[in-house]
Amino acid sequence: IKEHPRSAGFPAHHPQMESFLGVPIRAGDEQLGQIYLTEKVGGGEFDEDDEMIIQMLAAYAATAIQNAKLYEQMKERDLALTRRNVDMGLLNGIASTLTSSLELDEILNKTLGLVMNYMKVEAGEIFLLEEDKTTLRMVLHRGQAAEAFWTRNIFRVGEGYPGIVAQTRKPMIGLHLSNDTNFLRDAVVQAGFQQTACIPLLSGERLMGVMSVITRALEPFDERSVQLFTAVGTWAGLAIENARLHSNARRLAVLEERDRIGMDLHDGIIQSIYGVGLALEGAQLMLAEDPEAAKARIHHAIDGLNQSIRDIRAYILDLRPRQLGNEGLINGLKRLIAEYRAHTFSEVNFTGPDELKDLPHTQSLALFHICQEALANAAKHAKAKKVEVAIWTTGERALLEVRDDGKGFDPDKMQTSIGHGLANMSTRAHAVGGDIDISSIQGEGTTILVWVPRTVQHHNS
Repeated sequence: IKEHPRSAGFPAHHPQMESFLGVPIRAGDEQLGQIYLTEKVGGGEFDEDDEMIIQMLAAYAATAIQNAKLYEQMKERDLALTRRNVDMGLLNGIASTLTSSLELDEILNKTLGLVMNYMKVEAGEIFLLEEDKTTLRMVLHRGQAAEAFWTRNIFRVGEGYPGIVAQTRKPMIGLHLSNDTNFLRDAVVQAGFQQTACIPLLSGERLMGVMSVITRALEPFDERSVQLFTAVGTWAGLAIENARLHSNARRLAVLEERDRIGMDLHDGIIQSIYGVGLALEGAQLMLAEDPEAAKARIHHAIDGLNQSIRDIRAYILDLRPRQLGNEGLINGLKRLIAEYRAHTFSEVNFTGPDELKDLPHTQSLALFHICQEALANAAKHAKAKKVEVAIWTTGERALLEVRDDGKGFDPDKMQTSIGHGLANMSTRAHAVGGDIDISSIQGEGTTILVWVPRTVQHHNS
């Protein structure tokens, strides 16, 4: 071999070779490798038959190598697709949570659970920034070793991992927590936890809190997971602020409603009762001198007291929530009417079929609530003495009419409280593909006519 003109590149002290056969492993124009044979058994040189066999073997080897490479590529793509699906699962879960709820506790609990499952950790926690803007308080822990985590549940901004993340507004990864002087939670280290990832919960530039996940595993968090974790923190921060705004709005609405009820009671019912008291005092003074006049005053006071009772019952009727259960629309309307009679002592007549089985539940619910609102308005605002409720169907529609003999109103000058009720009725009718007509004349009463389709309507909101 050394004497052959193409023999070159052998290192020093390479064993002597008497024969050699080399064949490339190729796939088209791509060089995949080589097959080398040397020292043919029995001595002698390799011949054409040997070369042909090795060339066939090289062709099979090329196919096998290509298949192996394709298999590895498919595995890598499958892993990437699986990872992408896992990422999408987290994002979809977070998006569903943040769009389906405005309850802060539910948002925090579901978000932390999804993140922990994605990061494959044993524990997680959420700290929220207190009103003083300098204190972080743990409001939620999920997972293992709860007692160890709750031993230190408050951090100042700049203190420990939660405080440093709150101060810098940047994620923080901690490895080998037992040697980390910033961790400040010996009980957690003693529980065997090795590393943590901590992110800020931001709404724009405003810090809402901090979320952290902690694991006993020694394998570091990968960069992709931390990036997605950080993105979730931004979403969660915005959701926390929205939930707080919603909670504040509900609290404000309760206070406003309390003030409105207080004003209504003071200006209406309380004044009426006070007037009854004055009438009875006057009757007492007149009793000896003019019994007939005193008697008339007493009757007048009784009428005023009965009116006050009706007003109080109307308030109870307006404030008490009602729902349509499994009783069906007709029975539900009859129940509303019976309650209305009991609370207002008014005359109410109902006209309609015994049942409406083919009307979808959404339409039935809309008509039920519209009738409820109409009766409440008749008692509270119209002071009606007689109400007519009728329901009937045509080929494609179900219609409801509520007519009262109350004081009526000018639609252009109606009070805000009445306007909201009418707007609610209109919204309910339109939501199921129907419509409503409200007519009223001052001193002559109000008529509300609403129709809904007898089949479910699919339309954009």
